[in-house]
Amino acid sequence: MGAATCLEIILAIILPPLGVFLRFECKVEFWICLLLTILGYLPGILYAIYILTR
Repeated sequence: MGAATCLEIILAIILPPLGVFLRFECKVEFWICLLLTILGYLPGILYAIYILTR
């Protein structure tokens, strides 16, 4: 796990779509994370951390 990944995970906890956007830009992962964050903050965080660590 590099420094970029740690920064992305910290950003994913604060603002989940931002952490995903830094890695995947405007691909489908970002839009799923944005939708989950809108529907509920916790699902957005869980999805963002999952997608960044897999």
